[in-house]
Amino acid sequence: MVMYWAQALAEQSENKILKEKFAPVAKQMTENESIIIKEIAQTVGKPIDIGGYYLPNDEKVKHALRPSNTFNKIIDAI
Repeated sequence: MVMYWAQALAEQSENKILKEKFAPVAKQMTENESIIIKEIAQTVGKPIDIGGYYLPNDEKVKHALRPSNTFNKIIDAI
């Protein structure tokens, strides 16, 4: 879903700033799509320790909700 938004922003011509900002993001997402899917798929259906039910550990939750290092690097660079 994020890749499609990045592609749409990169392809639109109404806002030049958004176009320039998201063109490299869309390119990286497209080029790394299979790697990102593979990284996410490796975690599906497996139990994940988040450090507790009522008071989970923030770092463990962050890792559980962002399982693709490739995706994270692209998003964090925006």
